[in-house]
Amino acid sequence: MENIQSKVVIITGASSGIGQATALLLAKNGAKVVLAARREDRLKSIAEQIQQSGGSAVYVKTDVSSAGEMRNLANYAVQEYGQIDVLINNAGIMPLSFLHELKIEEWDMMVDINIKGVLYGIAAVLPKMREQKSGHIISVSSVSGYRVDPTAAVYSGTKFAVRAISEGVRQEEGPTSNIRTTIVFPGVTATELTESISNNEIKGWVDQMNHFAISPDSIARAIAFAINEPTDTSVNEMIVRPTVQPS
Repeated sequence: MENIQSKVVIITGASSGIGQATALLLAKNGAKVVLAARREDRLKSIAEQIQQSGGSAVYVKTDVSSAGEMRNLANYAVQEYGQIDVLINNAGIMPLSFLHELKIEEWDMMVDINIKGVLYGIAAVLPKMREQKSGHIISVSSVSGYRVDPTAAVYSGTKFAVRAISEGVRQEEGPTSNIRTTIVFPGVTATELTESISNNEIKGWVDQMNHFAISPDSIARAIAFAINEPTDTSVNEMIVRPTVQPS
């Protein structure tokens, strides 16, 4: 993990699950992590845990659906550490529902967080990365970014969008600015993602899959692998799911 040492890494959705696991792993390997999420108390606790272990971490309470708050996050990272080497767009929600339920407010929230949050993250870090002529933008999608299931039409739509956006960044910025891109597509993972499902029947179906869910640490290791590759190598897409997950 020598290529992770001293890299400045912004992580959204860092208060739990994949974001927390990734922050702990990267900090353990010498990264300077900038934690972002809406739950400030959780961010403070994780940052203190990292600092007490000899690592470097700061945090900013951030709503990824606000372009202004994402700009403030990026500016704070530069203020504290002088550069931005990696952005991990990890924040996301998954309020699954059937389309006929017309849960339009939930659709809007998914668009705001899962799509706009990724775009606002890119917008916040791209000027600095272009100035540096280096950087790495990592977005956490889902296996639902490859397929569509009943109840997941809107969620899958947002995750397909993340894939398209990341590929666009790769084509536009890789050859000219040496900016790498990675999309990680997790399968069933033990996180708080199902807590946003308001339909109790659907939530019950999804929770039944948790018996074979993998740890967020597995996704964190995949992200660390992509970051640790030399700068001339861009790991663009990784699907990471439980061995026994059928689809």
